[in-house]
Amino acid sequence: MQYFEFHPDAQVTLLVCNNPDAGVLDIAHENGVEVLLVDREQFYDHRSVSEELKVRGIDMLVLAGFLWLIPPVLVKDFATRIVNIHPSLLPKFGGKGMYGKHVHKAVIDAGETESGITIHFVNEHFDEGSHIAQFSCPVLPGDTPETLAGRIMQLEHNHYPKVVETVLAQI
Repeated sequence: MQYFEFHPDAQVTLLVCNNPDAGVLDIAHENGVEVLLVDREQFYDHRSVSEELKVRGIDMLVLAGFLWLIPPVLVKDFATRIVNIHPSLLPKFGGKGMYGKHVHKAVIDAGETESGITIHFVNEHFDEGSHIAQFSCPVLPGDTPETLAGRIMQLEHNHYPKVVETVLAQI
C-alpha cells in the first residue's frame, strides 16, 4: 500500500480478506482502505463477491498471501485482471499446499541453487496462470527456509508493486 501512496495512477481502494486477525487489516485501517471480510461460503457463492467488486468499480484484483483457489466466476469476470505472486520460479514448487515456508523448504531440499518469485495471472488452477514476470535470487549454502524467505520477501517488496502498476496501466 505504501508504494501506491506515491503513484496516484494506481490506488488500493479495497482489501478483501478471509482472516479477521490478519495484520494487513491494521495496515488497511491506517491507510484509510476499506475492508471486506469474507468467509469461505460467501467467497464461493456463485456471484456474491464478484458482484460486490463490480459495484465498487474494482478494476483489478491483486493477491498477496491469499491461499484459497479463486472461484471460476471471479476468474471469468476479471479475466487477465487478477494477479498473484508466488514465492518460487514457477512451474517449479507450485500448486496446492505450496506456499510460504513449505515452498522454501522444498526448494532447499531439492538442492536448487536459485529461487525467486513469479508474478502471474490467475486462472482456475493453483499457480498455473500465464507468467507476467519472474525475479530470482541465489539459494546459498546453509540456507534455511527462514533465510531464503527473507531474500524472497525482499524480491516481493522490490518488484510486485511495480509489476502491478504496469499491468494496471494496460487495462
